[in-house]
Amino acid sequence: MSQAVNFFAAETEPYYLPLADEVEIFRAAYSARLPVLLKGPTGCGKTRFVEHMTWRLYRETANPLEVPLVTVSCHEDLTATDMVGRYLLKGDETVWTDGPLTRAVRTGAICYLDEIVEARKDTTVLIHSLTDHRRILPIDKTGELVPAHAEFLLVISYNPGYQSVLKDLKPSTRQRFVSLEFDYPDVETEAAIIAHEADIDTQPAEHLAVIGQRVRNLKQHGFEEGVSTRLLIYAGELISAGIEPRRAADVAIITAISDDKTVQQAVADIVDVILP
Repeated sequence: MSQAVNFFAAETEPYYLPLADEVEIFRAAYSARLPVLLKGPTGCGKTRFVEHMTWRLYRETANPLEVPLVTVSCHEDLTATDMVGRYLLKGDETVWTDGPLTRAVRTGAICYLDEIVEARKDTTVLIHSLTDHRRILPIDKTGELVPAHAEFLLVISYNPGYQSVLKDLKPSTRQRFVSLEFDYPDVETEAAIIAHEADIDTQPAEHLAVIGQRVRNLKQHGFEEGVSTRLLIYAGELISAGIEPRRAADVAIITAISDDKTVQQAVADIVDVILP
């Protein structure tokens, strides 16, 4: 297969700090089996949110699964065949092997298609019959119409601020989903997230959160992409491992977010003001 697939089953609750009513909305959507679209910038917590909700929901369901979440990282070479499955040679036999989407449909897992607009158009069209009253997956090569398990839910995500007009969801696809919008948290919340995830004290976590906020404000001056919460956590983890804070910010933030020397200098100026 030419795609990155993650089969997720957490033993402990994945940490997630709600920013609004997204937990309640997702729970209601799952109860009604309404497909969900997550929109938001890179590294703001969309994937962690899905993992967190999967852990919550499948602890409560009567259908406990070994693999309750199937995540596919979409890209331009991802085909419908990659998603649905293919015939493979096993010894002297040709055997059908389910793809990640088919496996989730059959077993009742949540299928999360990350950055869906990066996939080829035939892949996007494939999910249409799973997102309306039919809830079926057609497999052309076997002639099957696979009915979705009662617990199955389809979740997709993308970053609307990063995509070009050529890589956007068509209205015919977008309007099949309820939509949750994500953004980076406020400084206080983000500091709490960084402190927990990186296992660092409150003060350095607050410094990193302030850096994140001020770097994102550079978007008003033509900087396309702000620093993600993920990168701030990386910086915190380096600090936790004994790296000097300014050096940690250099490798995890300043040089990580851009190759443009002008942008790097602008971010470095912010870091130099905030870090002691």
